[in-house]
Amino acid sequence: MPDAAPAIIVDRPGPGIMRLRLNRPERKNALATPVLQELASALAGADEAEDIRVALLVGSESVFAAGADIGELAASGPDDSVESPRFLAWQAIRAFSKPLVAGVEGWCLGAGAELMLCADIVVAARNARIGLPETGLGIMPGAGGTAILPRRTGLPRAMDMVLTGEPVTGETAWSIGLIARLADAGQAGQAALALAKTLSNRAPVALRAAKASLRLAGQLAEHEHLLHERRAFLRLLGTADKTEGISAFLEKRTPDWSGA
Repeated sequence: MPDAAPAIIVDRPGPGIMRLRLNRPERKNALATPVLQELASALAGADEAEDIRVALLVGSESVFAAGADIGELAASGPDDSVESPRFLAWQAIRAFSKPLVAGVEGWCLGAGAELMLCADIVVAARNARIGLPETGLGIMPGAGGTAILPRRTGLPRAMDMVLTGEPVTGETAWSIGLIARLADAGQAGQAALALAKTLSNRAPVALRAAKASLRLAGQLAEHEHLLHERRAFLRLLGTADKTEGISAFLEKRTPDWSGA
């Protein structure tokens, strides 16, 4: 028998970029725990790899990811561990310290929407359909749908999406601050790749420091965050990339980042 197709296709579409493509068309890219673990492992490797500066996450043109694996969900029960392998995989994905870009086409539902919420910058097609339908299954979102979503959109829109389960289009998602950029239908993956290429040309140490500081918004009081930001800024002043960035600017050339 031929080997089964990989659930995730990993490639390098450009210098400094790792692309992860969800590849379970027969299951509409359902996010079974092994798939999440594979994603987490790939991102952990990318975090350690000096030649990878940005990760890009995409699905197909018709579906990003349509939710969790329904068979796995049916077998789950209230005695499952809080810190289960699935929970730990989600934690590991969110812990990725470099920029994570997502290109979303088609359906992006349930766990798929929660995976999208792990990305730092989301490019979605105007006609994408993003939703959290779990309350129609007698459950609720369990991987960021009630924790991260209201921090992106505000509580009223999050309440609407989660309690009704009704999906929103990419256009609406952009208007409520759920995603950062829009693309025409069929173009989200390419637009996300173009964005990843732009990020890969910026100072990698600065990108990681800026991402870490931005993530603290809403967690720290403003005065504490300002102090944290100042300390992070001062640390960057001692890096080789800062010296190179200033020199390249003054010499009107493209910087050659070392990542140090």
